[in-house]
Amino acid sequence: MILACNHIHKEFSEEVILKDATFHINEQERTALVGINGAGKTTLLRIIVGELEADNGEVIRAKNTTFGYLPQQQGYHSDKTIYEELLAVKSDIIEMDAEIRAVEKKMAQADGAELEHLLGRYHRLQTAFENSDGYTYKSQVLGVINGLGFGGDAMNQCINCLSGGQKTRVALGKLLLTEPDLLIMDEPTNHLDLEAIRWLENYLTSYKGSILVVSHDRYFLDRIATQIVEIDHGAVTSFKGNYSSYSEKKAALRENEIRQYYNQQQEIRHQEAVIAKLKSFNREKSIKRAESREKMLDKIERIEKPVEYTKAMSFSLTPSCVSGNDVLSVEHFSKSFGENKLFSDISFDVKRGERIAIVGQNGTGKTTLLKMIQGIEPVDTGVAITGTNVEIGYYDQEHSVLHNDKTIFEEIQDDYPDLTHTAIRNVLAAFLFTGDDVFKPVSLLSGGEKGRVSLAKLMLSKANFLLLDEPTNHLDIVSKEILETALNNYTGTVLYVSHDRYFINKTATRIMDLTNHKLLSYGGDYQYYLEKKETMEQIHLRPTSDMANPTAAANTNGSSEAKLDWQEQKKLAAQRKKQERLYEQIEDRIAVLEDEINALDEELARPEYACDAGKLTELTKEREKKEAALTDAMEQWEQLAEELGL
Repeated sequence: MILACNHIHKEFSEEVILKDATFHINEQERTALVGINGAGKTTLLRIIVGELEADNGEVIRAKNTTFGYLPQQQGYHSDKTIYEELLAVKSDIIEMDAEIRAVEKKMAQADGAELEHLLGRYHRLQTAFENSDGYTYKSQVLGVINGLGFGGDAMNQCINCLSGGQKTRVALGKLLLTEPDLLIMDEPTNHLDLEAIRWLENYLTSYKGSILVVSHDRYFLDRIATQIVEIDHGAVTSFKGNYSSYSEKKAALRENEIRQYYNQQQEIRHQEAVIAKLKSFNREKSIKRAESREKMLDKIERIEKPVEYTKAMSFSLTPSCVSGNDVLSVEHFSKSFGENKLFSDISFDVKRGERIAIVGQNGTGKTTLLKMIQGIEPVDTGVAITGTNVEIGYYDQEHSVLHNDKTIFEEIQDDYPDLTHTAIRNVLAAFLFTGDDVFKPVSLLSGGEKGRVSLAKLMLSKANFLLLDEPTNHLDIVSKEILETALNNYTGTVLYVSHDRYFINKTATRIMDLTNHKLLSYGGDYQYYLEKKETMEQIHLRPTSDMANPTAAANTNGSSEAKLDWQEQKKLAAQRKKQERLYEQIEDRIAVLEDEINALDEELARPEYACDAGKLTELTKEREKKEAALTDAMEQWEQLAEELGL
């Protein structure tokens, strides 16, 4: 065991945040702390690292162990570059290397006892250097730098010139390179793009120490977690396994708790009715029986009613009218900022009912693309054409549609003056703003609170085409699931940017990857995108040298140069479905042939045919035919399995 929390209790202004919180983390265990926003996850982390004192309870850390902590926000300053800052983590190894070089120089001029002494010292230093991975520390630093998206010239940026999100990434890199026995991280994926998150997952799954992490990224938790610790209304419960395993166990546990509660309530009501009936007889014997039952009823250990989830959003998205089938046509979009070219000559169509996710690394222009479609950002070249009856609703991750000088109530009232005060309060209550909260100034809201106000305005807009920029940022897991349900039930069209792979997998019907200044389209969910990504990039992002072949150049011009055309994507999807059906048919055919061959084997073994050469010859030929057909079917089945990636 590397860490134990025993009976931790914490209150703020008489509100219980943690009550009797008890759990432990073993060596090499990867623990995820989950719960809705405000449940107390960050509070518990701060108590563990000693930044906050618990009202009761204790935190026990194993002796001679090191701890590293990554808070959500980073406020440090440094004149060093990113590379210098991360390399400084290995200062003890750098000093050891310098000392080895100095001893080597002395050895070249020494002899006798002094040389023998230097040789011993040199050997000790070399052993310590090797045990500290001294020969690979530079590659470790560069690996972390590249993995977190600071490769190339970016590593030479000054820390003081970085954004808050970039500073958090640098702090994460420093923490990983420190290699503490227990990594404690609060939302480490918040400022990472998909590539960096995948890199971090791989890094953490092979990490030699223990991990305690807070995250709302369910895909990330499924990949790395071996234990889930849940905070629910102050109570802490541990579950072995990843997030999906926890989710299933939690649902079953809650269902069982509710069933037990209502069964007990039914039994109590039954006993109370019997007692009342016995007392109504007003006879000594009946009254004694009633009193006996009352004593038994008093001894029953009452099950508390399971707590209802009151801190969850509740909303639906309903378009005011139906748009035409052609919702959006983007033609030959290009955008650069100075010498920084984001993308060039990209074109795509959006059809009614599609839910399209735009993915790509940070800095490729995903948010800019949405702003260009909305008309907020000017285009360098190209045009965006909306279809018939298209009404756009826009969700901006920077929440620039909100006004800092207004209160939450005024934000809704000014945009929707026809709503009564009661109606506005009801809408805001659905997004967790109740009582005097509705009069809080927008300027004082957290990122998550601003997100909920923006979602409230989006719901009221009745738009039939939603443009969403990172809609799940700052949302807890329960709120994300509610948003997923709302989008999946939405009858309009959605085009959104997101780094949340679980959210994408649950909601997207198509994925567009903005990569290498181009846009590649994948007709499926996130898993399909992962399966086809490498193949698609090999086909559509070939080096210029491949264009020497005129035929190859023709194949990569036009729609293939910048994207997979929507019609082409439909054709590929239909072709895959056809292959999948054929795969299933051949699988069934193989099963039938195997049964028929087994039946023929039984026939050949029958005693009455032992001396019947004609019958045996007939059965043998029939078996050979079936065997040949089975071989052909197996070859087709294997080929299809390879093509489908099964």
